Amino acid sequence: MEKRFWYVAVVGSASCPPEIEALAYRVGHEIARRQGILICGGRGGVMAAAARGAREGGGGTVGILPGPDRSEANPHLQVALPTGLGDARNAIIACAADVMIAVGGGYGTLSEVALALKKGKPVVTLAFSFPGVPGVMATESPVAAVELALKLVARS
Repeated sequence: MEKRFWYVAVVGSASCPPEIEALAYRVGHEIARRQGILICGGRGGVMAAAARGAREGGGGTVGILPGPDRSEANPHLQVALPTGLGDARNAIIACAADVMIAVGGGYGTLSEVALALKKGKPVVTLAFSFPGVPGVMATESPVAAVELALKLVARS
C-alpha cells in the first residue's frame, strides 16, 4: 500500500511575539510526528517557526513565497516556490492544503482562513486573533490543533 501524506497549511503573521512563535514551532513539530507535510507562506514569524518545528521533527516543508525571489525564503524550507503573486499566493496555500491551522495572525491570516473555508477546507485555530469566525474550530494547544486537523482530514 502506498503511503499517503497529509498536507497542512500553517498560517500566521510574519512577525509575532515569542509565545506565538513557540506555539507555531510545536504545531510544526506535531505535524511532522504524524507524517504531515507542512505548507506555509515561506517567510518569517509563524511560518519560519512552524517550518523549523516540522524540519526538526523530521517532516517535510514547502513554502509558497509571495515574491519572485527564492532568497526571501526562511532557511527551514525544503521546497521554496517563488510566485511573484504577493498576497494572491494565499489562494495557492489554501488550495494546496488538506487542512489549515491558523496560529495567531492578522488580516493576511484571516484572508487565508477565508479562502480555505471558501474551498471547503477544514480550518483549525490556535491563539487566533479573530474569534467567532463561522466554520473555524478553535483549540487550546498545539497538540489539540494537530489532532483535530488530522481527524478532520481523515473524515474528508
